[in-house]
Amino acid sequence: MIVRQSPASRLAAHALLASGAVVMVFPFFWMLLASLTPQSQIFSGSILPIPTFSGAIENYSTVLSAIPLLRFMENGIVVCVSILVLQIAVAIPCGYALAKLSFPGRPILLGAVLLGLLVPVQVPTIPIYIGLAKSGLLNSYPALVLPWIISAFAIFLFRQFFVTFPDEVLDAARLDGFSELSIAWRIMLPAAWPAVAAFSIFSIVAHWNDLYWPLVVTTNPDMMTPSLGIAYFRQAGEGAGNVGALMAGGVLVTAPLVILFLLMQKHFIRGLVLGRH
Repeated sequence: MIVRQSPASRLAAHALLASGAVVMVFPFFWMLLASLTPQSQIFSGSILPIPTFSGAIENYSTVLSAIPLLRFMENGIVVCVSILVLQIAVAIPCGYALAKLSFPGRPILLGAVLLGLLVPVQVPTIPIYIGLAKSGLLNSYPALVLPWIISAFAIFLFRQFFVTFPDEVLDAARLDGFSELSIAWRIMLPAAWPAVAAFSIFSIVAHWNDLYWPLVVTTNPDMMTPSLGIAYFRQAGEGAGNVGALMAGGVLVTAPLVILFLLMQKHFIRGLVLGRH
């Protein structure tokens, strides 16, 4: 049964959604304006900062000259891409096995994956840190990447997506001589691009914005990621109290995520919808 909404209810729903969007977007809009406003005029009394060309030059030149922000962003790209590739390499076969293969202990393994979703990342910090320290891997890319290559969320998301895949196609592939691993990579992966896109957004945003783990395993500025780099700038001489420069750094760090989401939003929504079954 299809319930048709009246024009008034549709208008009210759109007004409510628009109000929520304004509340969510306003802090980023203020950050952008503040990054273009001279430091002395940001808190001049008006609600919104008034941008000027000189203010933009001042703030962005300060943050780019005071810290190696481009190096931080390069580290963020290397770390996020490495984590994402390894997470997908692990999650695709695991999700396929939990969804389509029958073997002893499958319900127990699925329960372990669901249990892994409930464990905060802070719980295994100490043993992982000790292991990395004894291996001499602190202040390195492996220290930033290796603890995240197994993602319970990725395994569960792909498992939910693969459950809806027709078994007839898999049976036909087995008759053609495909191994289970070949089915996972040559058949399931191309069909799961919406789920890959959805998970990519989650993974990249989470690790690009992650401050906790880089703060634990990194003390060398050359290995800092964007969020840790902004925190480092805030405590540096030129960054302390310089709101305009801090906002400029925030804009530069946030912009890649906004662009990524705008490019992949259709795949992101489709992946979530198809993976909810």
